Amino acid sequence: MAKRKEENFLPMGMQKKQRQEQDNVSEEESEEEEESLMPLSPGTASTQVISAEVGIIESIQLKNFMCHAMLGPFKFGSNVNFVVGNNGSGKSAVLTALIVGLGGKALATNRGSSLKGFVKDGQSSADISITLRNRGEDAFKPRVYGDSITVQQHISLEGNRSYKLKGQTGNLVSTKKEELTAILDHFNIQVDNPVSILTQEMSKQFLQSKNEGDKYKFFMKATQLEQMKEDYSYIMDTKARTRDQIEQGEERLLELRRQCLEKEERFQSIADLSVMKKKLEDLKHEMAWALVGEYEKEIQEMRNQVSAGEDRTVRLMQKVEDWRARVGVADRKFKAIQDNLEKISEEAIELEPKCIQAKEDLIHKKKAYNDAEVLYIRCRNEFRGLEKDGEQLRNRIEELKRSANQSLEPARQERQKKIASLNEKLKSYEDQEDFLGQEMERFRQTIEKDKEERSRIKQEESDVVQTLNTKRRHLHQLKETRTNRLKQFGSQVPALLEAIEDAYRKGQFTRKPVGPLGACIRLRDPELALAIECCLKGLIFAFCCHNYKDERVLQGLMKKLYPPNASRPQIIVSEFRNEVYDVSRRAAYHPEFPTVLTALEIDNAVVANSLIDMRRIETVLLIKSSPLARAVMQLQKPPKNCNEAFTAEGDQVFERRYYSSERTRPRYLTGDVEKEISHLEKEVENKVAQLNVFQQHVSSLESDLRKNQELVSNHHRHLKELKIKIKKILLEIKDLENEEENQSVDISTLEEEDEEIKKQMKKVEEEMKVRKEELDSLRKQRSEAEQTYEEFKLKIHQVSELAEPVKEELNQAYAEVDTQKRSLRHYEEKLRQHTDTLTAKKDELSQTEKEHQEKSALARKICPERIEVKKSPSVLDREITRLRQKIQSESNSHGDREEIIRQYKEAKETYQDLDGKVKSLKRFIKLLDEIMTQRYKTYQQFRRCLTLRCKLYFDNLLSQRAYSGKMLFDHKNETLAITVQPGEGSQAAFSDMRSLSGGERSFSTVCFILSLWSIAESPFRCLDEFDVYMDMVNRRIAMDMILKMADSQHYRQFILLTPQNMSSLPPSRLIRILRMPDPERGQRALTFQQANKEQEED
Repeated sequence: MAKRKEENFLPMGMQKKQRQEQDNVSEEESEEEEESLMPLSPGTASTQVISAEVGIIESIQLKNFMCHAMLGPFKFGSNVNFVVGNNGSGKSAVLTALIVGLGGKALATNRGSSLKGFVKDGQSSADISITLRNRGEDAFKPRVYGDSITVQQHISLEGNRSYKLKGQTGNLVSTKKEELTAILDHFNIQVDNPVSILTQEMSKQFLQSKNEGDKYKFFMKATQLEQMKEDYSYIMDTKARTRDQIEQGEERLLELRRQCLEKEERFQSIADLSVMKKKLEDLKHEMAWALVGEYEKEIQEMRNQVSAGEDRTVRLMQKVEDWRARVGVADRKFKAIQDNLEKISEEAIELEPKCIQAKEDLIHKKKAYNDAEVLYIRCRNEFRGLEKDGEQLRNRIEELKRSANQSLEPARQERQKKIASLNEKLKSYEDQEDFLGQEMERFRQTIEKDKEERSRIKQEESDVVQTLNTKRRHLHQLKETRTNRLKQFGSQVPALLEAIEDAYRKGQFTRKPVGPLGACIRLRDPELALAIECCLKGLIFAFCCHNYKDERVLQGLMKKLYPPNASRPQIIVSEFRNEVYDVSRRAAYHPEFPTVLTALEIDNAVVANSLIDMRRIETVLLIKSSPLARAVMQLQKPPKNCNEAFTAEGDQVFERRYYSSERTRPRYLTGDVEKEISHLEKEVENKVAQLNVFQQHVSSLESDLRKNQELVSNHHRHLKELKIKIKKILLEIKDLENEEENQSVDISTLEEEDEEIKKQMKKVEEEMKVRKEELDSLRKQRSEAEQTYEEFKLKIHQVSELAEPVKEELNQAYAEVDTQKRSLRHYEEKLRQHTDTLTAKKDELSQTEKEHQEKSALARKICPERIEVKKSPSVLDREITRLRQKIQSESNSHGDREEIIRQYKEAKETYQDLDGKVKSLKRFIKLLDEIMTQRYKTYQQFRRCLTLRCKLYFDNLLSQRAYSGKMLFDHKNETLAITVQPGEGSQAAFSDMRSLSGGERSFSTVCFILSLWSIAESPFRCLDEFDVYMDMVNRRIAMDMILKMADSQHYRQFILLTPQNMSSLPPSRLIRILRMPDPERGQRALTFQQANKEQEED
C-alpha cells in the first residue's frame, strides 16, 4: 500500500498550513480551513506565491509513442497547467505516457492491454522521459539526484521495458524498478488512483455512470480504503487457513496418542534378564576399580621421573651460574680494553686536525720558498747574461782598436774572429732562449696549480657560505622559539595548529589531527637527541590523521598556509587507537642499550603507533659509542629483531654497512634552547672566520696568479727580443762573411754601451742580494714547517702502532666473550629444554592425577565401595564381552529392549511436540483476533472521518452555485447515493443525479471529484476532458472552482486536458496554457506553444 501522510485526516487548508507553519495552534488551523472553503471570485489571483518542491512534473518528452514520432519536451508549471488541442493532437498520449512512464500497467491507461501496443507502427521501440521536481526538505536523496529526477523508460516492440533514473546533471543513478517504486512512495504518487490521474475513458465512464456501487468503488479506490480492505481480507483468509491447520493437528494428535499408548504397553511387557545383568554390573564394578589401579601405578612411575628431573635441574642451574660468572669476567675485560682503545682513538682524533694544519702550513711555506727561488734565479740569470754581454762588448772594442792599425789580412782575420765571437754570442742567446722556454713552462704549471687551488678554495668557500646560511636560518628559528617552541618545526606550524583547532571546533575533522610528532615526544637521555633526530628524520615534522577525509581537510589547511613551492609536513593516515601496539614479540632487546621506543617518553598512543608503523622504532638500538656500536652490530650477530643502530654522533650502523652522519648537533629535540643558541652563534663566528681565511687565501692566490702571469708575459717579451737579436746576429755574420772592405767602426758608441751594461749589472747584483736573503729566510721557515709536520706524523704513527696491539687484544677479548656466551647459551638452552621437558612431565602427571581422580569418582559412582581386584582390565574386558553376547542372544527372543524404549520415547516426544505447536497456534489465533478487532475499529473510524470530510467539502462546493445536495454512504451494501437539488434547497425536494441534466450532472460530478481531491493526498492532479459534457455555464463554474482550489493549494500541481479554447481564463503567473496544434501530414514532431509568454518558473 502506498505511503499515506497524516494530513489525509485534515482538510486541505489545514494540510497547507501544516506545511507552511508547523508550530501554529489548532485555532489558526481552523481559520485556515474556513478560508479554504470560502468562495473565491474567478478573477481573483492570490498574492502568495508558494510553488511545490517535490513530486510535481517538470517536463515530459515522448518518442515513437502511440501514433506520435516525437512529442515535447513539455515544460509544466508548478500550479495550474491546461493542455489544449483538437482531438488527435496528442493530449491523451501525454497522460497515457505519464501513467506508463511512472510504472503503471497498460490496462490502467484504458488504451491497450500490452505495452507493445504503445510502440509506433514501423518503429522498434518507444521512449518516455519524465522529469520530477526534487527540492526542499522532503527531497528524495538530494545529494544523489539534485533538484530534479528524470525517469527514462524504454519500451521494446516485444513489450519489455527498462528504466533509467538520472539526476539533475544527467548522471545515471539506478536502473531498478525498486528505486522508482521508492521514489513514488516517497512523493506519494499513485498512478493507478483515479483521483491523481483521471483518464479520458475513466472520466467518460464516471460521468455517464449512474450506478451507486461504481461511485462507492471510486470513493474507496481514491481514498485507498479499498487497499486497506483487501489487506484485512487477506489476513482473515490467512487466519481461516490457520484454523484449518489447527483442526488437522488435533486429528493427528488423537492418532499419535493411540500409537504412544501401544508403545507403552510393549515397553511394560519386556521381561527383565536380572541374573545376567546383575553379574554384568558386578564385572563393570571390578573393571572400574581395575582401571583406577592401573592409573595409580602409572602415577607412581611418573613421580619418580619428576624427582630425578628436579635433581638434574639443580645441577644444570649451577653450571649456568658458573658460566654467567665467566661471561661477566670476560665482559669486564672486554670493556676495559675497549675503554683503552677509545682513549687511544680520541688521542689520534685530537692529533689529526693539528697534523692537517701543519701540512697546510708546510704547503704554504713551500710555495713561498719556490716563488722566492724563481725570483732569485731570474735575477741571477739576468746578471750572468749582462756579464757575458759586457765581456763580448769589451772584446769587440779591443778587436776594433787592433783592426784599425793592421792591414787587410789582419782585417780578414779580425772578421773571422768577429764571426766566431758572434757565433758564441748566438749560442749564448740560444741557450737563453731555451732557458726562458723552460722557465715559461714552469710558470705556466705554477699558474695551473694556483688556478686549481683557487677553484678548490672557492668550492670550499661556497660550501662554508651554504653551511653559514643554514646555521643562520637555524639560529633565527631558535631565537624565535624563545617565545614559541613550535616555531622550530617551521614558522607556519603555530598558525597551522590554530587552524586545525578552529576546524575541529567547527566539526570538519572526525578526530583532531596530531602533530608535529617532534613536539609530542620527550627524551629520557638528552645525549641521544642527535641519534633520534637522524633516525626519525622528516617524521619529526609529520602529522597524523584518523582517516582520508581528515587528511584532505588538513591538506587544504596546509595549502593555505605554506608557500606554493615550499615543502609541507608529511601526513600519516592511520586509524587512531587509545592504546600503544603490543610490540613485545617483535621488538629488539639488549640488556645495555635502549631502543628508540624505550628512549622516548610518549604520552599519546597515536604518536607512538605512527612511529612504530612508519619507522619501526621498536627495532632500532641506540648505542652512544661508535666502536661499541660496530662491535655489537658487526663483530657479532646483531641482537634479535634488530637490523640497525644509531650512535650518539648520528652515525647509522648496519650488520655490514656504516654510514657517517653529516650533522654534528641536534636541532629540534634539544632541551636547552639558550645553550643551543650560544653554540650556534659560536659556530657562525667560526664559519665567518673560516670564510675570511678562505677569502684571504683566494686573494693571495689571485695575486700570485697575476705575478706569475706577468712573469710569463715578460719572459715572452724577452724571448721575442732574443729571437730578434738572434736574427740580427745571423744577418751580421752573413754581412761579415760577404764583406770585401773594412767597415768603419764607431768605438765610442760601443764604449757607452759597455758603461750602460755595467750600471745594469750593479743594479741586478743588489737585487739578487736581497732575493738571496729572502730565500734563506724562507728556506729556514720551510725546514721548521717540515720538521713540525714530521713530528705530528710521527706521533700519529706512534698512536696507530700503539692502537694495533690493543685492537688485536680487543678482538681476542671479544672472541673470548663470544666463546663464553656461546657456552652460556648452550647450557641455558639445555636448561630450558630440560625445564620444558620437566614441565611437560609435571603437566602430564597432573593430567594423569586428574584422570585418576575422575576414574576414581566414576568408579565410586559405579561402585561406592572399593573392590580389591586381582584380574587385569584386559581379562575383565573379555568376560564383559562374553556376557553381553549372551544377554544379546537372550534378548533377541524377546525383542530389543533399547529399541523398544527408543520407539516409546520417540512416539512420546512427537506427541508432545505436535501438542505444543497446536496450543501455540491457538494462542496466535486468539491474539490475532484481538488485534484485528482493534484494527477494524480503527479502520471504521478512519472511514467515518473520510466520509464526513468528503460530505463537508461536497456540500460546500455545491453551495457555490446555490445547489444543495446529500451524500449517503452505505458501507454495508457498498453503495454511494448522491442527491442534488439545483436552486434553493427549500423550494424543491432533493433529486437523484440521474434526473439531472447532463451539465448539472457533470457539475455535481466535478464537485464530487474536488471533494475527493480535498481528502486524498497527491503532489499532482490530472484530468482528461473533464468538461466534455458540460455547457458553457457549468464549464465556467467548474473551472472557477478548480482554479479556486488550485489558488489555495500552490504546493500542488494541476494538469487539465481539454479540447476547449482556454483563452478566456484570467491572466495569472500560476496558470500555464500549453496549446498543441493539429499535426500535419508527414510531420514527425509537434511544436509546442505557450499561450502566455511568461518566463518559466525556477
